Amino acid sequence: MGKARQTFKKRMSKIKEDIFIVAEAYKHPDTPFYTKLIAIIVVAYAFSPIDLIPDFIPFLGYLDDLILIPLGIAILLKLLPDQVIQDSREKVAAAGKVKQKNWIAGAVIILLWALLLYWLVNFIVIKLI
Repeated sequence: MGKARQTFKKRMSKIKEDIFIVAEAYKHPDTPFYTKLIAIIVVAYAFSPIDLIPDFIPFLGYLDDLILIPLGIAILLKLLPDQVIQDSREKVAAAGKVKQKNWIAGAVIILLWALLLYWLVNFIVIKLI
């Protein structure tokens, strides 16, 4: 049981590092436009407190996090040029971003979700009235 737990922790740490690499690659000037679009979706979903399947649903709640985020990262790492990945890895390692918590980014993402929800509610109310 201990070895499985260690393996799981290492894998989760790798996913966290890869998310920051993808976020850094998004800003890189050599990243193609379509890849930037996919990157912003994957990073926003990874940092978002809102999931497609809520986490309180047993088993299924965490399934989307365990499948969708790694799948998005894997696709992006295949699409990104090798030099962009290497540059992004170096920037993430130098900045120590994986180790620090970014409360500002979390607040911005929550604000964006709240604005989207507000816009949707207003749009629906206007259409119904």
